[in-house]
Amino acid sequence: MAKVDELNAMLEPVITGLGFVFWGLEFSAQGKHSTLRVYIDHEAGINVDQCAEVSRQISAVMDVEDPISQNYTLEVSSPGMDRPLFSLEQFSAYLGEWVQVRLRAPFEGRRKFKGVLSAIEDQDICVTVDGMDYLLPIESIDKANLIPNFDKQ
Repeated sequence: MAKVDELNAMLEPVITGLGFVFWGLEFSAQGKHSTLRVYIDHEAGINVDQCAEVSRQISAVMDVEDPISQNYTLEVSSPGMDRPLFSLEQFSAYLGEWVQVRLRAPFEGRRKFKGVLSAIEDQDICVTVDGMDYLLPIESIDKANLIPNFDKQ
């Protein structure tokens, strides 16, 4: 978590300085197969050239700051339709939508929840799964995504 926080603090000003919205990032440290995935957004959408521009700028900053000691692959993309959700502000923008959430550790015997994002309470999100509400602390979420065009039938 500390590495992700460090990378967030380092890269957000770079991305916003280029005129894009820093949506979030994922860092998967797996030796030679480590990946830094950075998501950017813009009200007019994102294209490949913009991703390449941001990638070049991030690469330059990463070369100077060197926050990741092992080899890694840098990926820059838009959040897409099944956008990952990283912050309470992002979750609150999608109240009433279907989400898929994976926790770092089990809660009430499960780690995966697929349901409607029904509320935000303090630092928790509420996901309604099969008529049952689960209040999940934001800090315990490993990964969360929207489920676009989800039809329960």
